[in-house]
Amino acid sequence: MKMSRFAVAAAIVLAAGAVALPQTIRAQGENSSDTYRQLDLFGEVFERVRAEYVEDVTDQDLIEAAIDGMLTSLDPHSSYLDADTFQDMQVQTRGSFGGLGIEVTMENGFVLVVSPIDDTPAFRAGLQAGDYITHLDGEPLQGLSLNDAVDRMRGPVGSELTVTIQRGEEDPFDVTITRDVITIESVRWLVEDDVGYIRVTSFTEQTQAGVEEAIAAIRGELGDDVIGYVLDLRNNPGGLLDQAIAVADTFLEQGEIVSTRRRDPEDSQRYNAEEGDLIDGQPLVVLINGGSASASEIVAGALQDHGRAILLGTKSFGKGSVQTIVPLPGHGAMRLTTARYYTPAGTSIQAEGIDPDIIVQPARIEEIEVLGRREADLRGALSNGDGDGSAVPAEDDGAADDGAAEDGAGDEGAAVEPGSEALPEDPDAEAEDQPVDYQLTRALDLLRGLALFEQRSMR
Repeated sequence: MKMSRFAVAAAIVLAAGAVALPQTIRAQGENSSDTYRQLDLFGEVFERVRAEYVEDVTDQDLIEAAIDGMLTSLDPHSSYLDADTFQDMQVQTRGSFGGLGIEVTMENGFVLVVSPIDDTPAFRAGLQAGDYITHLDGEPLQGLSLNDAVDRMRGPVGSELTVTIQRGEEDPFDVTITRDVITIESVRWLVEDDVGYIRVTSFTEQTQAGVEEAIAAIRGELGDDVIGYVLDLRNNPGGLLDQAIAVADTFLEQGEIVSTRRRDPEDSQRYNAEEGDLIDGQPLVVLINGGSASASEIVAGALQDHGRAILLGTKSFGKGSVQTIVPLPGHGAMRLTTARYYTPAGTSIQAEGIDPDIIVQPARIEEIEVLGRREADLRGALSNGDGDGSAVPAEDDGAADDGAAEDGAGDEGAAVEPGSEALPEDPDAEAEDQPVDYQLTRALDLLRGLALFEQRSMR
């Protein structure tokens, strides 16, 4: 016997995990009859589609699509996760999953790359934060939900997928990527002379332990010679909130790390640091860019507000919302936005992002030969005074000496050209084979300048 329209609508509500809807409505004093009329309308549409749509469609597909539509209409990060997607998400937070290796969201009907994950097919293919993916294998993505688009990106390991990229004002171009099993090494480290470099690619269950191991390894290699640390959060799309809090706590002695504020003020939460700075107050520079999102913004914001670190790079992504995963037994789960993040200073990250203390755009460094004369090159130049008193010989290049001297004449410089950014490669690789990371170079120079200033001030 056919279910009534109301019974169908009620079943959909139950499937969406909204069993407590009538009680909630009564508690808020809303008109229940109007809500049930809307559900009756929903049930009528459901029955009409099931009976008259041009092709057969299952009740499960209709209900899951309806639930996903309800959630995705709220904001870009709320969605329905079917059983397979929910399982994939659980695997991903543990550090290994299959796919292209990009963190994505939906914007203007297209898939927006939040950031590529280090050492993945998408990263090696050159995808960048801020790229729009408009087509997959020539098929347009506009009109699809984010989950549907992500499903199409998945496929057998070793299979190829051609993605069409829209980057800024450039003409769209195709990139062919070979799918692979994505194993995330969320923390990497290396030593740059007297500076410890720690790269955090995402916040998985192993991130905090990885940061502690990195600090211990750097100290084991440098001992007391380490003058400071660089924490690289560029192109870090985020991850687990508890891991972000733990990483920030690693460098803080006390104070608030982040607060989450929900619709009901009584449900707001504050997370505070515990005593103990693992690097004992040594200078810290944090690198961020437009691909630094969510959990990485929590860490950067906390360290900035407490004056514990200098932020260097470009403005972060601006994802300051909290998603709660609500399992739906037998159906998967729903991802629902339930709160906003606020930094210790009470600043909302959402849609604003974190501004670095020092703005440094990605750049390519090119050494140029600068021809010039120095004081020692002038005919008859005075000696230094610390030697035997003889004049410094000058090369006779045929140029006449006009007797004038200018401060800074002959200074050598370097031309910088914006456009490229590279992360440090294997520390054991030959230095000349590695691209220069301009933002990291600036961070290292800053730390060494701070160390030099501190040494001189102690004299």
